[in-house]
Amino acid sequence: MGAIARQIAPWRLRTRTLELGRRTLIMGVVNITPDSFSDGGAFLEPKAAIDHALTLLEEGADLIDLGAESTRPNSRVSSQAGGADASANGPAVSAEEEQARLLPVLEGVLAARPAAIVSVDTYKAVTARAALQAGAEIVNDVSGFTWDQEMAAVCAEFKSGVVLMHTRGRPEEWRAQPQMPGEELLALVRAGLESSLAVASRAGIAREQIVLDPGYGFGKRFDENYALLARQAELLTLGRPLLAGVSRKSFLGRTLASIHDGAPAPVAERETASIAAMVAAILNGASIVRVHSVRPAVEAAMIADAILGAGPK
Repeated sequence: MGAIARQIAPWRLRTRTLELGRRTLIMGVVNITPDSFSDGGAFLEPKAAIDHALTLLEEGADLIDLGAESTRPNSRVSSQAGGADASANGPAVSAEEEQARLLPVLEGVLAARPAAIVSVDTYKAVTARAALQAGAEIVNDVSGFTWDQEMAAVCAEFKSGVVLMHTRGRPEEWRAQPQMPGEELLALVRAGLESSLAVASRAGIAREQIVLDPGYGFGKRFDENYALLARQAELLTLGRPLLAGVSRKSFLGRTLASIHDGAPAPVAERETASIAAMVAAILNGASIVRVHSVRPAVEAAMIADAILGAGPK
């Protein structure tokens, strides 16, 4: 376990406040995309995505995270709010297309479950604004306020909950980045999150609105993720609770290669590894975990929380 235990802390959302740290909260993922690495296309149709979100809530998810643009390795992201970069991989998803996918699902989930807490996974300020107006409580920005300079102002205006993730470069750059020693990587992640916190503060976002995410897989290459996970608790010195998203990530599949004929385990065969990494994240200070399969995560988190509760006070 990390040297620093997670603390009980409030997380102020747009219309309510959650208590973090007493038990692990489960954030269920719904990808409304044709090309997500984990389940691309399965929930692209609004009804399928709404039904899936409601199933995750029934299985025990505390929050739902809706994303309508993939940020898998080698994807392209917009350089400015609402814009799209063309490349050999095609254009980034425009804000208009992102909202056309996202908003009907958000509205459908809240119509069926008005008390549901919904997060939107977007780095575009215009999409965040539309989602918050439609009832979202949280903006989950994988860029940590670095890809769209208007995002912090939107979150401040709506007083929304915010997840600030650390991302090392952009998706099209990730596979070309050199390996980094664990000590340097931790320092890089800490500095990036500190910078994001400073941007939030200048925009008028209260610290109680913010949760931090180390960004597993987002510009961290293979074993770098384990080095970061082993020392994740040290990031609690930044003063805000942590969210960890390790579910189905490629570094897990790579580790399992020796029992898959030398090839990385396919996404569908990473569930047990995902649970193992998630428990490690909880024992190293995560208050929220972002997962694709909710029921096993709920059960595993209960065991991890019991271990934490039995530890030194």
